[in-house]
Amino acid sequence: MRLLVTGAGGQLGRELVDAARDAGHEVVGLAKSELDITDQSAVDSAIKAAQPDVVIHAAAWTAVDACESDSEKAHRVNVIGTRNVVKAANAIGARTVYISTDYVFDGDKPTPYVEEDEPSPQSVYGRSKWEGEREMGDGDLVVRISWVCGFHGANMVKTILKIMKNQPELRFVDDQVGSPTMADDAAVGIIRLIEHDARGVWHLTNQGSTSWFGFAGDVLEAAGEDRARVKPIRTSDLQPPRPAKRPANSVLANTKILASSVAPLPHYLPSLNRLVRRLMAETHD
Repeated sequence: MRLLVTGAGGQLGRELVDAARDAGHEVVGLAKSELDITDQSAVDSAIKAAQPDVVIHAAAWTAVDACESDSEKAHRVNVIGTRNVVKAANAIGARTVYISTDYVFDGDKPTPYVEEDEPSPQSVYGRSKWEGEREMGDGDLVVRISWVCGFHGANMVKTILKIMKNQPELRFVDDQVGSPTMADDAAVGIIRLIEHDARGVWHLTNQGSTSWFGFAGDVLEAAGEDRARVKPIRTSDLQPPRPAKRPANSVLANTKILASSVAPLPHYLPSLNRLVRRLMAETHD
């Protein structure tokens, strides 16, 4: 297939380009500097020129807290930008794959969220991504991912490794749980779903779940450090408080994948260990 990836310079976008090529597909990757998704004519021109079979729309404004103070930009990028991409894809008969998020849920459910659960976003970011989902057509694919970390871009693994060097004690919340997902694994899974001709809403995460407190301990352990350096706190104890409300439960059940012939992603721990080794090797070069 011929694929076009928006947001190809981002944490997930770069992995998507690599995964698509590794799977033998033609791929055109357009970073933010190469395509402004809020510019309808630019989007029309880029997609028409590339003539993809599938557009993987990974471009988004994902700065969760910043979105709270600029809802207009969040809407412009995550809703209008998505509408532009879908319209241009439809014009040439291409399908759209939209990368969404656990933030579309309120986090109040006591068990993992399944694809059929009704979204109830509690933040500007979450609302903008939910509105983006609703721009999709019947033949398109929505892939919800969560707690994404990878080699490229800013993410929690890099933050934890940095804090670890400078502070003897780390404090992370133990009342927010989720499914950590490594960007390279997610990219491979998204390509598999496209090859499977998946439509509608699918959840895609690494297997396993933990709290941010547990995840920080996992990162330290992977780095050869003592996980006891991490101390649990409550979200209400965070100083200063975060502007955007985080879902207390972000665990996404991969119900559709587990019922299909698509291989699920591996447990997050081996993939996290691989990522930490790679990041630490880079800092030692």
